[in-house]
Amino acid sequence: MIGEHNSPRATDVASTTLPEAWAATPLTVVMPTYNEAGNVPVMAELLMGLDLPGLHLLIVDDSSPDGTGRIAEELAEKFTAEDGSPRMSVLHRTAKDGLGRAYAAGMTKAVEDGARYVLQMDADGSHPAGKVAEMLGVAMSTGAGLVVGSRYVPGGTLSDAWGAHRKLLSRWANAYASTILGTRVRDITGGFNLWSAEALRAIDLASVGSAGYSFQVEMKYAALRRNFQVMEVPIHFEDRTVGESKMNLAVQLESVVMPWKLRARARGVR
Repeated sequence: MIGEHNSPRATDVASTTLPEAWAATPLTVVMPTYNEAGNVPVMAELLMGLDLPGLHLLIVDDSSPDGTGRIAEELAEKFTAEDGSPRMSVLHRTAKDGLGRAYAAGMTKAVEDGARYVLQMDADGSHPAGKVAEMLGVAMSTGAGLVVGSRYVPGGTLSDAWGAHRKLLSRWANAYASTILGTRVRDITGGFNLWSAEALRAIDLASVGSAGYSFQVEMKYAALRRNFQVMEVPIHFEDRTVGESKMNLAVQLESVVMPWKLRARARGVR
């Protein structure tokens, strides 16, 4: 049955050590950056250290003034496959027009370049690199079009650095969007998501309107509307230790309004 599933035992589907053929599956990690010079080297080392020879890291840099793009280019020269092909590349953008736009650009390029799966991942260390193989295994063993690294299924946890107010606000945002859109996805606002190329083609990234964090909600809702199976696996979400959050008032307002726009659009209301 195709649809959405919230399985507390999703982690049992695959271990973090995948069969050789699965580990070699073309998987591109799309990582948007803006002033993440202190985080990119660490994240690149973590991802390149995974037992996933098919993994490619694509940095999408919005002309960071702190030199993130240059640092990423230097790292890309370092990480190559056994045949000499690059395992890391950089997409330089001249406009800083939102996280959603950066993700859409990177995910589009990843699919065009032949990725079978595409993983959204933040550069700030909040998403656990150790879960990547598990998420890929879940996708390949279940046929899911989307696997969500979820903070809010059983086993999912938040950083102790998050205060009670921040935790409450995050849970409220998830409940708010899910209630308006009528979905049972527990972490609809989360940004640690693995997509099949098939799902991304069906969604048509060029049609996604969100510029900021509401991109996460719009994309998941689009997958559900197209009847792709959605799985959630528990993760521990860590707080960033280097750099600053890019959340601002405009982004927050877009996140409040977007679920209503999506529901109206689904009902044919103009």
